[in-house]
Amino acid sequence: MKILITGLSGFIGGYLSQRLKSKYEIFDLEKDLLDFDGVKQRLQEVNPDFIIHLAARTEVEKSFYEQITFSQINYTGTVNLIESARDLPNLKLFVFSSTMETYGWQPESDNIRDGIEGVLPVFNEETPQHPNAPYAVAKVGCEYYLEYAQRAYNFPYCAFRQTNAYGRVDNDFFVVEQIITQMLKNPNEINLGYAEPYRNFIWIEDLIDLYEVVLEKHQLAKGNIFCTGPNNAISIKALVDKIAKMINWNGTVNWNTKPKRHGEIYVLNSTNKKATELLGWEPKVELDDGLQRTIKIWKDKLGF
Repeated sequence: MKILITGLSGFIGGYLSQRLKSKYEIFDLEKDLLDFDGVKQRLQEVNPDFIIHLAARTEVEKSFYEQITFSQINYTGTVNLIESARDLPNLKLFVFSSTMETYGWQPESDNIRDGIEGVLPVFNEETPQHPNAPYAVAKVGCEYYLEYAQRAYNFPYCAFRQTNAYGRVDNDFFVVEQIITQMLKNPNEINLGYAEPYRNFIWIEDLIDLYEVVLEKHQLAKGNIFCTGPNNAISIKALVDKIAKMINWNGTVNWNTKPKRHGEIYVLNSTNKKATELLGWEPKVELDDGLQRTIKIWKDKLGF
């Protein structure tokens, strides 16, 4: 069978192509998502059985300063892809990479912001979405467009509200890799943003497992949105302390040294219960294990 993957050269796309290449014919989009005619022509040429849509601007912080670009690429580009795929004769499933950021503001976030202790919330597929970043607003719009396309045209889709995936080998912009590389390069001090927010994290290979499972069980996955979990939320401060201990780093962390994020989200945490019950998938790699693997990746890369 044929799979067309947008964002094939990215973090998740690279892992996916390596995992799936022995079972499927894999194709890149090779077109600008905003070029509707080009996208449609490419899809008709490939005539895929599956589409996995990963291509997006994903740097949430930057979306506050590049709102138009993020909206065009992430929303309009996705609409172009859906509309181009709508009449494909062999399409069995369109898999959309959404995000936990779509939950945005929640009442519990205010409690964490104000230093009120309590039980951390666990979001699921029924939790109301209150997106609080241009990036997240565009992703919610894509989810709604997919729901509309299913109702109107029986368009076969599923979506993942993905947790922070980690295990990158060539990009240290994101939080886990950024902490690790800063500590490795700077024995005395590092500069970070807020210490208080809570996030949950998924090891990249666990996420790739989920993509593989929905392809195999596409009839079960069709029409569903899945949170990826795992329910392992940790504050950024506690994450830093954990990584520092693993690296044996004893420097100073300079907090609040980055521009304040408008409408900072203080809690993002989710459960993978639905995906486990419906698809039989669950994350296997514990956070400590995944962090050790990521530290090794960057020690090898940086020559430590």
